[in-house]
Amino acid sequence: MSDDRRSVKTYVPAEQKDRWREHADELDMSQSEFVRTMVQAGRRGFSTVESEKTAEPDPTGSDPKGQSLETRVETRLADGPLSWEELVETVVGDFEDRLEDALDALQDRNRVRYNGRKGGYTLTDE
Repeated sequence: MSDDRRSVKTYVPAEQKDRWREHADELDMSQSEFVRTMVQAGRRGFSTVESEKTAEPDPTGSDPKGQSLETRVETRLADGPLSWEELVETVVGDFEDRLEDALDALQDRNRVRYNGRKGGYTLTDE
């Protein structure tokens, strides 16, 4: 990475920032490092769509069509050994990301909303 760095700002809902901060803390990362890492991982995932056309395997392990758990583990281990906790985090992290994306999409379509009084996410009446 070049020493020539630039600042990037984004605005997200407070709840999302809190989730990101908690996840960054779990990974012993700064919030900036966490966001930078997640953006880079996401960009690699987007390049997967193009690579699917050529039937090349995705080096990130991201597979929108769904890989078997065994394939996902093999992909993660291709770069070297990981502890049990690291393997669990990669699998759980994928699920958490997918769940968050699903909730965001449902909220965008006004099908789900967060309601603190009711203790969490609820379906809307629409």
